[in-house]
Amino acid sequence: MFFLTEKLEFPPPQSASPEGIVAVGGDLSPQRLMLAYHSGIFPWFEDDEVLLWWSPDPRMVLFPEQLKVSKSLRQVIRSKKFKVTFNKAFKEVVANCAMIDRPGQDSTWITKGVVDAYSELHNLGHAQSVEVWQEDELVGGVYGVDLGNIFCGESMFSKVSNASKVGFVYLVEKLKREKYKLIDCQVYTKHLESLGAKEIPRKEFLNVLKA
Repeated sequence: MFFLTEKLEFPPPQSASPEGIVAVGGDLSPQRLMLAYHSGIFPWFEDDEVLLWWSPDPRMVLFPEQLKVSKSLRQVIRSKKFKVTFNKAFKEVVANCAMIDRPGQDSTWITKGVVDAYSELHNLGHAQSVEVWQEDELVGGVYGVDLGNIFCGESMFSKVSNASKVGFVYLVEKLKREKYKLIDCQVYTKHLESLGAKEIPRKEFLNVLKA
């Protein structure tokens, strides 16, 4: 196991454990976070005191042109029941992602330290959010790290049925127009698979990242 020090470095993602853990320790400074994402590594943990850094194999990704939108979801979007904005309430989106109940999870990895760290990334222009509103209430959202031509999705939340899906579709359509190569979804979920995401070998993901 590789233990990080104050030095800004990570071991190669290929050195990850079978579970996908690359390193332990370090901090959530903007410099370390951006180095991690550009290296194909992301943080995921339950305690600010024990930081874990991951690069799983396979990797869940979505190529924007492969987005799947069901007929029923298209009807929801056309109904205009939701209003979608970008980067209007970043910290609120992250905070809601931290509070939402998730099946099979007793706690959240989105600690106060994570909220503060990603809010700082947002202030520096490296993290983006999508907000979904119903009237004046924030009912869904997505946030992640923007690498310029790859978007690293971190988390999403929904207080109303389909809200997060609508936000995700708007995000992918925007990234498609801007010629992004892919959205990094990190790990498999049925929710993401239903929207067109799929698992690819870590080696393939890293090749796209380097290119």
